[in-house]
Amino acid sequence: MWGGRAGALLRVWGLWPAGVLGRRPLSCNAASLAGSNPSGCWNCGSPGGPVRGDGFFCPQCRALQPPDLTRDYFSLMDCNRSFRVDTAKLQQRYQQLQRLVHPDFFSQRSQTEKDFSEKHSTLVNDAYKTLLAPLSRGLYLLKLRGVEIPEGTDYEMDRQFLMEIMEMNEKLAEAQSEAAMKEIESVVRVKQKELTDNVSRAFERDDFEKAKEILTKMRYFSNVEEKIKLKKIPV
Repeated sequence: MWGGRAGALLRVWGLWPAGVLGRRPLSCNAASLAGSNPSGCWNCGSPGGPVRGDGFFCPQCRALQPPDLTRDYFSLMDCNRSFRVDTAKLQQRYQQLQRLVHPDFFSQRSQTEKDFSEKHSTLVNDAYKTLLAPLSRGLYLLKLRGVEIPEGTDYEMDRQFLMEIMEMNEKLAEAQSEAAMKEIESVVRVKQKELTDNVSRAFERDDFEKAKEILTKMRYFSNVEEKIKLKKIPV
């Protein structure tokens, strides 16, 4: 298949979209951050279930509790599980949570609470960054649905699209002026906006296969965006 040969060529050139560069791999439950929540407060033994809402603290002794790893990022950030996200509200929620759990506020607390604070803060940061960007948000939504895009595959991209990507990367490699790079950057921005609108409609229809196809294309363009940023850095 031509797409397979083009994919091999893209790998050789280092143009393959192996994900969003500089970002940690996405996780649906962030299980590596901490164990499951205890059935009661670790400090005073007060009974209670998983920590929900903004109840990060024991209502009896006010000790910070461990993160609730049964929550997905949308629940944590008080957003509907949808591709359309109010980014202003998301930012407000992020700031609200950081005021509650940021490690700076626990410097005089017990070591256990310091550890929990670090884990809460990391989880909140990961959730915020994931839901803020359309590409990572879409990939996370798919993952919640049990759909993943394998790394290092072209996902049956059509010949015309692969040619477009290769030509764009060739132009970027040859670009010697800031104006030339800005022109490419502008084209990529328009493409990403169009794809973002399309994937939003796909999620609204629960057409996850179409969303998967569009997000794969967005990942290619994201790779180009990262290369533009790197090229702008003075050597």
